[in-house]
Amino acid sequence: MFPGSNRLVRGVGPPLRVGVSLRLPRCFCDTDQVMALRPCLLLLVSIPLAFPQGNPLPSRESLTYSIEWRLITAGRATVDWAATGNDAAQIRLKVESVGMVSKLFKVEDTYVANLGSGLCGQSVQLTAEEGNRHRETRIAFDYSNHRADYLERDRSKNTVILARETDIPACVHEIIGGLYFLRTLNLEPGQSALLPLTDGKKSAVVKVEAQQREEVKTAAGAFKTIRYEAYVFNNVLYRRPAHLYVWLTDDPRRLPVQIRVRMQVTIGTITLELEKHD
Repeated sequence: MFPGSNRLVRGVGPPLRVGVSLRLPRCFCDTDQVMALRPCLLLLVSIPLAFPQGNPLPSRESLTYSIEWRLITAGRATVDWAATGNDAAQIRLKVESVGMVSKLFKVEDTYVANLGSGLCGQSVQLTAEEGNRHRETRIAFDYSNHRADYLERDRSKNTVILARETDIPACVHEIIGGLYFLRTLNLEPGQSALLPLTDGKKSAVVKVEAQQREEVKTAAGAFKTIRYEAYVFNNVLYRRPAHLYVWLTDDPRRLPVQIRVRMQVTIGTITLELEKHD
């Protein structure tokens, strides 16, 4: 266990597709046709909640991804991780559209999450510049009162779009922090774990399942990996019908070399492939 958490050791069990219901942020395009990333890049019955299992995260790290959609490069994403002392850390995600997609619908989103001990979320700020839409979202985690305070504003009109309080457990991960928490686990194919996740508007206990070993080739090289599925969609955390897969290297680094969101045919599949690791 880590401080302030009632988490138990992870369990091993058969694949389960049940869950307690967090939200996928809206697609970057009003027609849901351009990019549905923000921040995807990134959760049950008999399986106990997971706790860190000894895979240390680096003190600093920068990961750069290409974003592929319908066989074109639609954007780029950069994830910067920095340990800030006293078991705290900060994650900064920047997503930008490129090429033809950028000419049709320019996207420039910045997501900053501050984490505490156990990678529990402390605060989140998202600044979204998407076409003519300019939004700012803030999430503050109040563990003493077991709630997350969510505030979304229209920066152009200086108006509040949504303010909400959401119940949270003693420790909860925002979506990108959940990806880093997954990197600390030692799940073998066939094993599963539970992660408490939130997007500030909703919280859920989400099953993550290690499925199989695969070799993945990206611009950064060829990697031996384990493929995981996080059951965040289909009315668990997000309402949208979809599947989220993450490929982590099968070594102590546990690098996320590929992330894929497979949606319905009309939208298609969005894939993030690692281009550079510093």
